[in-house]
Amino acid sequence: MQRIGIMGGTFDPIHHGHLVAAEEARYQFGLAKVVFIPAGHPPHKVSRKISAASHRLAMTQLAIQSNPFFSISAIEIERPGLSYTIDTVREMKKIYPLADLFFITGADAVLEILSWKHFDELLAQCCFIAAKRPGYRLGKLKTKLPGIGEEQLKRIIIMEVPALAISSTDIRERVQTGRPIKYLLPEAVEKYIVEQGLYQKKS
Repeated sequence: MQRIGIMGGTFDPIHHGHLVAAEEARYQFGLAKVVFIPAGHPPHKVSRKISAASHRLAMTQLAIQSNPFFSISAIEIERPGLSYTIDTVREMKKIYPLADLFFITGADAVLEILSWKHFDELLAQCCFIAAKRPGYRLGKLKTKLPGIGEEQLKRIIIMEVPALAISSTDIRERVQTGRPIKYLLPEAVEKYIVEQGLYQKKS
């Protein structure tokens, strides 16, 4: 059975940490491809202003264009209302009805999974690959997710990714303070940020 990866995220901006995690997951789990899905209106970030969807979509497209195993989907951006992962996974199941789905996300996000909408259905529909940076201690996942079932726990796989020390938050702050962002993200994305004037402090 074909395996399809789903890389969800705000991608504001996308950086090498995202790309390395997606490629490592593709290799480790034999994924036929990884579909990057920029968030439309993430419910956990309603208090923070995020860049326009068109910018985040464009940056993601620029970042993945050299990898034949990566593709992009605008399903969350095109869908009205808040972007819930369960709705995205249901749509991906319709597109790939015979595939096993693997949702790639950060370890921090996985620790919040019990608060996600219909998390029980979510874990039944796809496996989760929790990418963590070296030195980040997850300990025993079961103790950090009280109430999760044994079978559900088997659907969460931990994967260490060295490049996850890079963060979108740090990149945005670097741009605001005039510090370099070169080599933290693809050159085409860096060029786009400069040309579009993204993340500059409002005067």
